[in-house]
Amino acid sequence: GGGSEGGRAPLRGKPSPQMGLFQQPVYVIIVLGGPLHSWVGQFPVTMTGFRPDELILFLQNLFDRSVRRLRLGAPPSRNRRRLLIVQIDGLSRSVLEEALSRRRMPFLKHLLGRHRYRVLPMSVGLPTSTPAFQIAAMYGVRPNIPAFHYYDKRSRTDIYFPRGGDALLVEKAHAGGRRGILSGGSAYGCVFTGGAENNLFSFARIQRPSGTGVLRTISAFIVLGWVVLKGSVFTAVELTRAVLRWIANPFSVRGWKWLAIKMGISVWVRELFTLATSRDLYEGVPAVYVNYLDYDVAAHEFGPRHRRAQGALRQIDRSIHQLWRVCRRVTEHQYDLYILSDHGQAATTPYQRVTGKPIEQMLFDELFRPWRGEPSASGPSGKKLIAGVHGYRSGRAPGLFQRFVNYLERDFPWVLGEVREARERSGVRVIAAGPNALVYFLDCEEPVTIDWIDERFPGLVEEISRSRGIGFVLARSSAGPICAWRGKRHSLSDAQAGPFTGREDLALVFQGIRDLMEMPSAGDLIIYGIHAPEGDISFISEWGAHAGPSPDELHTFIISPPGVTLPSPITHPIQLYQHFLTYQNGLRTGP
Repeated sequence: GGGSEGGRAPLRGKPSPQMGLFQQPVYVIIVLGGPLHSWVGQFPVTMTGFRPDELILFLQNLFDRSVRRLRLGAPPSRNRRRLLIVQIDGLSRSVLEEALSRRRMPFLKHLLGRHRYRVLPMSVGLPTSTPAFQIAAMYGVRPNIPAFHYYDKRSRTDIYFPRGGDALLVEKAHAGGRRGILSGGSAYGCVFTGGAENNLFSFARIQRPSGTGVLRTISAFIVLGWVVLKGSVFTAVELTRAVLRWIANPFSVRGWKWLAIKMGISVWVRELFTLATSRDLYEGVPAVYVNYLDYDVAAHEFGPRHRRAQGALRQIDRSIHQLWRVCRRVTEHQYDLYILSDHGQAATTPYQRVTGKPIEQMLFDELFRPWRGEPSASGPSGKKLIAGVHGYRSGRAPGLFQRFVNYLERDFPWVLGEVREARERSGVRVIAAGPNALVYFLDCEEPVTIDWIDERFPGLVEEISRSRGIGFVLARSSAGPICAWRGKRHSLSDAQAGPFTGREDLALVFQGIRDLMEMPSAGDLIIYGIHAPEGDISFISEWGAHAGPSPDELHTFIISPPGVTLPSPITHPIQLYQHFLTYQNGLRTGP
């Protein structure tokens, strides 16, 4: 059966000749990608025996019946609603609004205008990063995840999410036996599993993908076979375009790097995620979370408003349209579609472009030096903190899929001749993780306060905050977090001073900073390049970055289906957990 307008009731009887494809979406179009309708329309009626819409509907229904008969097990229950979450990684609310107004996401605009979906503002807390967002939304816990790459002083080890095993350890520590919102479901391209049985390209299961959802029946091979065919065609098209661009500009090395990334993420991975998710929807999987990475990757590489990032949004919009069509085709499964973003991005300049050296080298060369005085007997001991950097490398191999979050330049040194920015010398460890750099004083297993730092390194915090390319520095104190900005210290009770003066969302910014500095794994100092005199700065090589409190990073959105009531206002992703958990409990039984 098909779906009526709104997708709530099955279509009965023969479709009206006036009913267009948009009112009666079909799975063959989903699989074969839009242009098939135009191709069929070129055939005369005498050759096909059907009007174009009727022919496609016939093929659609034939495929539907085949898929349903090949399913294993009993048909899924019809007495509950099901959950589909589509995450557009890295998309801020402001960029979404621009994309809608300029019709760069035409289907999403149609969904909001014609189908009573609502877009609601959402603030995601600090750090503005995928791991912190997903652990809060999936398990309803406050994250102890201060950055995408950080150091755990108690276990004396780095946590680096693309590296095999790290994400799984973090997920187990946070979940603590709590039920995830994806129990019995599927997760595609996420950092954590959320309890999903079927995981594909999720960091927590990157070495050991779980489940058999994608390869369960013969229909899965149809999906995977079509991904291979379609991906090969698109790859050939992209290579042809690249050769033409190379002929015009044979010295564009960066263009070839981006081509490899685009083909891997935007062509192959996105198509696989879309079709695997489509199959899950046909099967009636209770909860599915798919994370589209295209925009985040392009925004890191070129900037959040660059034309290539905007082009990625158009492709994601088409994939969302495909998934929505499938939801309408299987109205008996009662899927509720949510579209959200985990964080935004700020347009940044790489720190090394400003200063000529990495942030770690600057700190060790210019600030941790003997002229500041020898550390006290209770402070760091051993070799003097002198100019020069001793590179620190983890013994474990870096993650193979780090490009999902735009760290390819840092994680594949054999390609680009660079090393990961985690450095240590004489009891001080510095990790550059984006627009944030975390400084740990290793002599103390517990986080230290600014008084401890002042005793051992007088004036250090102010000196860092005055340095080129530095926005502000956060530290702990007995009275709460301290923000050092351009040589002066400010408390969070000082609403009229510091880098956040005049912000309408000041309360949210201050709460995010408090949450961040209460994390045991947060650095003893957290240095931000956001709000630097030279503009927003990232301490790694990227033109778009996130982790900080700028409006574009902090404020995102969630699009909800008709008849759904979400918490309001949403000031932290932890508020989404109870709402999404109702689908697990079978309480969402009506529109």
